[in-house]
Amino acid sequence: MTQSVSVRPVRGKADLKAFLDLPFALYEKDPNWVAPLYLERLEHLDAAKNPYYRHAEVELFLAFRGERPVGRISAQLCRLRTERYQDGVGQFGFLEAENDPEVFKALSDAAAAWLKARGATRIQGPFSFSINDEMGLLIEGFGTPPSVMMGHGLPYYASRMEEQGFAKAKDVIAYDILDKGEMPRAMRAAYDKALAEKDVVIRPLDKKKLTSELEAIVAIANDAWSENWGFVPWTQEEMTALGNNLKMLVTGDYVAIAEYRGEPAAMAVTLPNINDWITGLDGRLLPFGWAKLAWNLFARPPRSIRVPLMGVRKRHHGTALGAVLGMSVIARIRDYHVGRGTSKGELSWILEDNMPMRRMIESFGGMPYKTYRVYERAID
Repeated sequence: MTQSVSVRPVRGKADLKAFLDLPFALYEKDPNWVAPLYLERLEHLDAAKNPYYRHAEVELFLAFRGERPVGRISAQLCRLRTERYQDGVGQFGFLEAENDPEVFKALSDAAAAWLKARGATRIQGPFSFSINDEMGLLIEGFGTPPSVMMGHGLPYYASRMEEQGFAKAKDVIAYDILDKGEMPRAMRAAYDKALAEKDVVIRPLDKKKLTSELEAIVAIANDAWSENWGFVPWTQEEMTALGNNLKMLVTGDYVAIAEYRGEPAAMAVTLPNINDWITGLDGRLLPFGWAKLAWNLFARPPRSIRVPLMGVRKRHHGTALGAVLGMSVIARIRDYHVGRGTSKGELSWILEDNMPMRRMIESFGGMPYKTYRVYERAID
């Protein structure tokens, strides 16, 4: 007789290890899955180290068939999101499970019940943990590995979630934006125009002034995205965490800041696609993984990069100047990375209905190549 599925909260080191280990068996035959680094995931799930926990309540769950782990999910309620929208939405994330409707039902019901007990009336996700982290369920683009801080997934996940009553809330798009050919004409024209404009300065990040530079980047992001679907502002602690990552991973030329009349007005931030470097490490840096990672990090340019942050201040939206500023920061980082030999770039993610941004990206040759879906349902 087949044993029924049970779900319980993660408690203790053994459960946490099982939570982190669970995807390895699921993706054993998927050549495009990249095992995340254990140390990084442990920090992300550590309430003392992840600033998300300062404004959110979180529970992790494991599903078992007998004593064998067969699925996992998180449930989380973000105070900043609740205060901003007051729409009764709680969120789930970290979804991984065997191809079994009973497992998906048990996991989603457990997350929904936990959220309902805290006043939520709808459940939405996946977010691992927030909209500023890994988000969305991959529905198109399974044939290539994910970029850094973007999810992967198995093709049956969407069907299993829809069987549980989940429906599309929003799609987001990942764009392929880099090649080694000539800069697209529209981008070159915008960049040349910006460089010739006396009121516009396009420059790299000044790491000697990292604190003030980060303040400018976050201020642009919080302003540029303030009316976007699901937006939650970056906090001071999250800004500090961003700074620590940038300080460790990038040079100043990975970031472009456009100033208009002396004020930072647009920015683009790139990260090396660390997933290229950790493939094959199985999530572990010991005994020799640290040496491979260090070699890749310091000895040569990355094969690919990701643009996780890009924005233009809201006052310039819908203007010719705004288009020039947006294209110019992308053009600057493109020149830098292509000049070093980097061959692939991803700009992600972009809301499906953010047509001004999508048209701008596509005007300089960007191609959509992955789609991620956020699902939602009422909590009974």
